[in-house]
Amino acid sequence: MTKLLTNRLHRCRLNLVPAVLYLLLWSFMSLSLLSQGFADNANTSRLPDHELEIARLIYNTNARSGWGPGRPWWAIDWPDAEEHFTAGVQRYTAIDIAPDSRHIKLTDKALFDFPWLFVQQVGRWALDRNEKQHLREYLLRGGFMVVDDFHGPVQWQTFASVLAEVLPEYQVIDIPVGDELLHVLFDLEQRTQIPGRRHLYSNGQNIVVQMPHGPPRWRGVYDDDGRLMVAINFNMDVGDAWEHADDPVYPLSMTTLAYQFGINYLIYAMTH
Repeated sequence: MTKLLTNRLHRCRLNLVPAVLYLLLWSFMSLSLLSQGFADNANTSRLPDHELEIARLIYNTNARSGWGPGRPWWAIDWPDAEEHFTAGVQRYTAIDIAPDSRHIKLTDKALFDFPWLFVQQVGRWALDRNEKQHLREYLLRGGFMVVDDFHGPVQWQTFASVLAEVLPEYQVIDIPVGDELLHVLFDLEQRTQIPGRRHLYSNGQNIVVQMPHGPPRWRGVYDDDGRLMVAINFNMDVGDAWEHADDPVYPLSMTTLAYQFGINYLIYAMTH
């Protein structure tokens, strides 16, 4: 009996070897394809070939942040967020939008070809002096930046300290209820917190949102003419609402609100 069990265990180990090798190979190929995707989308030598193409900012992380969960923090919800959101823009508007974002650095001259700059996890970013100067020029020349998916006082301080060096003469304020951004297409008067997928739980009957920080804040920075240069989604994760738009667990009302905010942002960027 002992010999029989030993032989069976030996065969199990032999059968596990190919499976382990397969998983390792699959992981390597997945990371390679993901890296290739980053490289392809970072090709900014060509001009945008659609009426609108979202630019997703590439940045270095600060000393408190590592590489990220399987990808860099700046690409946390890519590509699913863009794939779902741009498809929604095509359904609900007449905007000719590219099906994916372009990954771009602040020092790239092509930055000024993109009116809408999307930045996630700004509680982890680190910009050098040259990048801050380029971001300042971009915003003052008419660029529109939307920041998303950062939470709590520590991450706010990281973001705000960088922004204060980029635009020291301008203040961060709450976006007024009557601001054009909130009414340019959809009338957005809700202040519902848009959660990350990881903060949704089922109690057996309903989906419960348990975000670690609150309240949600829609804030912004305006130039001297009252144009919104920076839109701030704080204590929210709009990118996750786009990314998980086809997830039955994610509340439809919150996905809808995230789409409406995103589309208003796009139209505002293209018209201001």
